[in-house]
Amino acid sequence: MIKGRDIIVVGLQPWDIEIGSNCKDVAQQFARHNRVLYINPPTDRLTYMRKGSTAKIQKRKNIRAGKEPALVQLGKDFWTFYPPKLIESVNGLPDGKIFDFFNRRNANNFVGQILPIITQLGFKDYILFNDTSIYLGYYLKELLKPALSIYYLRDFVIKNPYWKRHGVRLEPELIAKYDMVLVNSAIYESYSRKYNKRTFMVGQGLDLSLFNESEKEVTVAEDLLPIPKPIVGYAGYLTSRRLDVDLIRYLAQKRPNLSFVFVGNEDDIFKTSDLHDIPNIYFLGHRELDQMPNYIKGFDVTINPQLYNEATAGNYPRKVDEYLALGKPVVATVTSAMAAFSEVTYLANTFETWADCIDRAFSENNEDLIAKRKEVAISHSWEGNIAVIYGCVEQVIEEVGAEAVTV
Repeated sequence: MIKGRDIIVVGLQPWDIEIGSNCKDVAQQFARHNRVLYINPPTDRLTYMRKGSTAKIQKRKNIRAGKEPALVQLGKDFWTFYPPKLIESVNGLPDGKIFDFFNRRNANNFVGQILPIITQLGFKDYILFNDTSIYLGYYLKELLKPALSIYYLRDFVIKNPYWKRHGVRLEPELIAKYDMVLVNSAIYESYSRKYNKRTFMVGQGLDLSLFNESEKEVTVAEDLLPIPKPIVGYAGYLTSRRLDVDLIRYLAQKRPNLSFVFVGNEDDIFKTSDLHDIPNIYFLGHRELDQMPNYIKGFDVTINPQLYNEATAGNYPRKVDEYLALGKPVVATVTSAMAAFSEVTYLANTFETWADCIDRAFSENNEDLIAKRKEVAISHSWEGNIAVIYGCVEQVIEEVGAEAVTV
């Protein structure tokens, strides 16, 4: 257990993100026994201009105008900071010295906004926890001078076209310069260890307070009730970069007796796809995270119809834990990360086996399997995951002999 420390958390996901976030969950766990400052990613100028009418950018405009506070206290020892100054949109620059010059200038801008907040809060000898912020994060160790720097690698963002442009070069260098790296997938562990021997596989956590029926009553969402049973369901963001539109179409047409229900925001490809024209597919739109258990409760079988590609091969399936916590049968695409769930899920690698696995998920469901699924999910609690992280941090502190970060 690490107690009484000052911890600065940076990442790609803002505090006001609409979907679940590992970074936010980790920060909340840290804040149970430490002082935590959660830094929101700064807004770049192009996004500020193009998305000026959205609620998030309106909030940033209010912060820039002094109409809303930039520093918000979330708990007794927990704050989040929205950097008011814009950074420049530099990703379109050619990779190399020109990009590095302007990226470093952005980082100086970013840190220049953070340092006064650190002073205001009296943070000292702080630990830096960087959740996959590659561009700005590249310079944070040298500019913030933390007592200990941690890089949290839980997604292959460099396989995303935006991050691939410069991240393929920068991320290995970033990994090498940080004091330690935490990963939640064997693929990420193998990749990171090539550049930093202090790489640790820490697994994943789940917020059981939302999905644990032994602690709270979970009732079926009312808007599911009119939908014909049985229901095959998915809860989460619908992005064509990670989910297989063709597979979903195939399954709905192959099993017209089943209702396929999707709860979550859609990207543009999903919004304009012919899936909306298939009568046994239902898109219910965005729901708040605390409502998701009520929808999963109403699903008879749950699915994660993931594409298999470089970006998803090692991706930890957070939603699978959420499905299992409510005891639901799960059908998912075969990936290296899903191997850990092979005893409690149905894994498929072709359209035909997907349809067969869904049939088996219905026919084989029983109370023993339900109990086993819940048991697996409970073993992935955030409390257990943070305990593993703390153990790794203590090990590194002993290795590097860092007096400033004794715990």
